[in-house]
Amino acid sequence: MKFSIQREVLLRPLSQVVGVVERRQTLPVLANLLVVAREGELRLTGTDLEVELVASTELEIEQEGEVTIPARKWLDICRALPDGTTINMSLAESKMTLRGGSSRFTLSTLPASEFPTIDDVETNDQVQIEPKSLKQAIEHTAFAMAQQDVRYYLNGMLLELRADGVRCVATDGHRLAISEVEASIEIDDMRQIIVPRKGIVELQRLLDSGDEFVTVRIGRNHVRVILGSSVFTSKLIDGRFPDYESVIPIGADLNVDVDRVGLLEALNRAAILSNEKYRGVKFELKPGSLRIVAHNPEQEEAVEDLQVEHSVSDLAVGFNVGYVQDALGSLDGDEVRLRFKDSNSSCLISEVEHTKTRHVVMPLRL
Repeated sequence: MKFSIQREVLLRPLSQVVGVVERRQTLPVLANLLVVAREGELRLTGTDLEVELVASTELEIEQEGEVTIPARKWLDICRALPDGTTINMSLAESKMTLRGGSSRFTLSTLPASEFPTIDDVETNDQVQIEPKSLKQAIEHTAFAMAQQDVRYYLNGMLLELRADGVRCVATDGHRLAISEVEASIEIDDMRQIIVPRKGIVELQRLLDSGDEFVTVRIGRNHVRVILGSSVFTSKLIDGRFPDYESVIPIGADLNVDVDRVGLLEALNRAAILSNEKYRGVKFELKPGSLRIVAHNPEQEEAVEDLQVEHSVSDLAVGFNVGYVQDALGSLDGDEVRLRFKDSNSSCLISEVEHTKTRHVVMPLRL
């Protein structure tokens, strides 16, 4: 294998793919990237056996070949070289030599035959969608995914394919986030898949890199996303996602419209004196006002009064302040609507003008 490539041309696909590689590996070859130079194309593949990402770029190849190279060492070398450097790479006797300017590096390699790759995904359903819209929907919901929950199906995001588009749903059992993306999908029945947390994180990064439509292919055990010259593949979580629609409060007709940034700043201040363990704050609604109150075991108190026009006569309900902060922080609009039913029911949070994204926060008994 022998080829030359500009530093900046190599850095883009290399930076994309290295994100998949875990720092601690059970197999030495998983710390490497599969590098294939063939037919005028350099193709880089990284995997952790759950998620695989392939990125490619066109270039003139002097000698074709394939091998695996230590991922992070290669990236660090490329980043350390000066801008505009031409990197000459050549493979001989299981050693990869990189030359750039006055620098020379020799890296150990492992055979390409040892590298595990995911086979072609047998496509059952396929959808094309605008990457910006999908990225926004994921950003509006990803924070609500569980982390290392014994209910393994919560440690990921539900992607629900419907006739009118894609719905992203995440929950950790205490809060729920839903965001919808409009798309025309030819599908007979609604299809649900659960993408693991690692896959969602890498998918977010990938969606930053292009403006053209992204193709999502769904198989029995995998989902594959194609965007330009990048191909992302993730295993799916085999489990049944909870009936999330039953969690959305019905009859929540007590509406409070409030400035999103003003409410978020008030919560940030009140959170300073909240209980460190339970992070509880109380929303007290009286005519013309919303009062936020926080206490802690040291008998300290924080009170925030917001002037808000609403029709609620008298209501007090507690929440985990972090959950409300996350929900408000993920929204974009200037004004948000809080919907309540009673002091024992969840709060439904959405933008006043756009309801494609909704958040449900369960009450906290204070």
